[in-house]
Amino acid sequence: MATTGTSDEHWGPEAVLEVLQEEAPDGTAVCRLQGDLDTYTAPRLRQALAALASAPRLVVDLSDVAFIDSAGLGALVGGIRRAQDAGGATAVVCRRPALVRLLEMTGFERLAPVAPTLDEALASLSRPDDGPAARHRTTQGHSALLA
Repeated sequence: MATTGTSDEHWGPEAVLEVLQEEAPDGTAVCRLQGDLDTYTAPRLRQALAALASAPRLVVDLSDVAFIDSAGLGALVGGIRRAQDAGGATAVVCRRPALVRLLEMTGFERLAPVAPTLDEALASLSRPDDGPAARHRTTQGHSALLA
């Protein structure tokens, strides 16, 4: 995988989030996060996902994220929606039980599939006719996600 990273210098000493942009062997853009996704680091995620919004396939990997607050969740949801609005298929990798529970409780899986491994997330993007990402791609507007 090709990798590019970003520095914490711009976001201040409180910001502890590393964002790595990679490309999977099948060409899928992978945004791998390491650290905490919170009020201080949400702008970095917004910026990274905005840069990847035109990717036809995008996976956000939360495997190395220890904490997500409401601002971080909002940045994640906004980035996923932006990519989907541009016609992209999206998925999220998350295997930490507390974070999986947060995503389940907030209904995030209605927006994009959540898988425990990168391989499973990539496989979910290979099934264009089922799953939350497919439902979103075939409907207009975000209200269809809540139906």
